[in-house]
Amino acid sequence: MLSLFWRGNMYVIHADNSAFFRKVMKFFLSELGLESKGLDRGEDVLDAVESRKVSCVITGLELQDMSGEELIKKLLFATNAMTIIAVTSSDDDIRIQRLAELGVKATIQKGGNWKEKLREHF
Repeated sequence: MLSLFWRGNMYVIHADNSAFFRKVMKFFLSELGLESKGLDRGEDVLDAVESRKVSCVITGLELQDMSGEELIKKLLFATNAMTIIAVTSSDDDIRIQRLAELGVKATIQKGGNWKEKLREHF
């Protein structure tokens, strides 16, 4: 599979309402050699994107202050230059299709082998 990214000098934002998942994600991304920051609020993600070049946003669909879908729409309105990956516990095909229509490059389900599926994109 062709990777979506070059690993060199990448900065990744990962957003999720679960502190535990953010901690696991940060550790996983650091194992891949990626610099990252975990956030729980969509507004903080938008601020981070404005203040620094972000290569990728990995977002859950439930955040403290907005839905993941709302964040994705705002990110794509602000800039079309970054890759967005959604991570969800939902297996709803209609919701996953909507995410693809919004411009999400990949939707990965939490649980099981989510790390291997996410690794394919780096």
